[in-house]
Amino acid sequence: MSDEADANRVAGWFGDCYGRQPEGVWQAPGRANLIGEHTDYNQGWVLPFALDRGVLVAAACRHDGMLVIRSRQAPGEPATLPLATVAPGRVTGWAAYPAGVAWALREAGHPVGGASLAIDSTLPQGAGLSSSAALECAVALALTGLYGLDVPRPDLAILARRAENDFVGVPSGIMDQSASLLCQASHALLLDCRSGEGSAVPLEPAAAGLALLIVDTGARHALGDGRYALRRGECDQAAGELGVRCLRDVADAAAADGLADPVLRRRARHVVTENHRVTQAAAMLRAGGLAGAGALLSASHTSLRDDFEVSWPEADTTVDAALEAGALGARMMGGGFGGSVIALVPAAQDAVRAAIGERYARLGWPAPGFLDAPPSASARRLR
Repeated sequence: MSDEADANRVAGWFGDCYGRQPEGVWQAPGRANLIGEHTDYNQGWVLPFALDRGVLVAAACRHDGMLVIRSRQAPGEPATLPLATVAPGRVTGWAAYPAGVAWALREAGHPVGGASLAIDSTLPQGAGLSSSAALECAVALALTGLYGLDVPRPDLAILARRAENDFVGVPSGIMDQSASLLCQASHALLLDCRSGEGSAVPLEPAAAGLALLIVDTGARHALGDGRYALRRGECDQAAGELGVRCLRDVADAAAADGLADPVLRRRARHVVTENHRVTQAAAMLRAGGLAGAGALLSASHTSLRDDFEVSWPEADTTVDAALEAGALGARMMGGGFGGSVIALVPAAQDAVRAAIGERYARLGWPAPGFLDAPPSASARRLR
C-alpha cells in the first residue's frame, strides 16, 4: 500500500475516533537487523535497516492537558491520561509506549502539550520487527511536529529509548530507535552503540540478484518477559569479571575463556564474535560483496543458538530449511525466544519459501508468514 493510502486510512480512522481531522500523519518503520544481535546494549556495533512497513500516527493538539490514545491493534483499550501526572509505573500495557515518549520529551524540557493520537500498524505484532520502537518514534515525531519542536533525530532516538527503558521498563539498547529514525533507503546503518555515531552502508540486494526475506515463525516474541533482561545481566556480570566496562571492550574471544562460569563464558564469546561479524559484514557490503555476507548470517545464528541460547525451535528449523533450499545465509533476528528469521536468498525465492512451508506442515506447525524486506527510508511525516 502507498504512503498516501496509508495516510488516508489512518486519518479517516482518526476522524471516526475524534470527530475531526488530524493536523498531521507520521510514519516510523520497523527494522530488520542484518547482523549484530545483543551487541547494542553491550555498546558494540549493529547493522540494521528500515523496513517498508511500520507504525502510523495521526495526531492533533489538545488544549486540556490530556493525552488521548487510540490504537487499531487494541480497539478495546483506549487511554486517556492527564499529562501532568504521567510518570513511570502509572501507565501499563501498550499505552505505556506512547505515554513514555510524551514523558521523556517533557522530562528533557521540550514543551509538549496535550494531544489526540490514533495509531495503526502495518507490522506483524510480536515478530521481532521492532514494532514498539516504531511506535515510540512515530509518536515522538508526531508530538514534536504538532508543537513545532526541532529535536535532532539522534537526540530523539535517545529519548524514545528512554521511554522504553525508564518508563516501560524494558532494558533495550539504542539500535531499534536509531534504525527507525536514521536509516536511508537502499542502505543499512552501521551504528556504534557506544558513541551513537552511524554511517550508511550500501545494501541493494536486488542489484546483486538477491533478496532479503523475513520469515515470521509464528512464535510470539516479548522482550518484557524477563529472559532478555537476564541475558543483559549476564553480559554485565561477564564484563565485570573480565575487568572491562562492557563486553565491547573485549577484543579477542579467547579472553572469555578466563571466565570460570561456563554460562558467562558463552555469553561473552557470542558478543565478542558478533561484533567482529558486524564489522566484517559492513566491509563486505562496502566492497560490493553482499553474497559473501551470507556465511556471516549463518555463523551469527549458530552463536545465538549455542552460546547466547536465545533461539527457538521454529527459528532453527527455518534456518535449516532455508539453507538446504539455496539461501546464502540465514539467522534468527531480534531479542530471541520468538519472532522472525532473516534470510539472504536468490531473487527467485520460491524454492526457499516452499521448503520452509513444507517443513512447517510436516511438523504440524501453523504456516509461517513471509515478508519481502527491501531496505527502506526512515521515519517521516506523510501529510
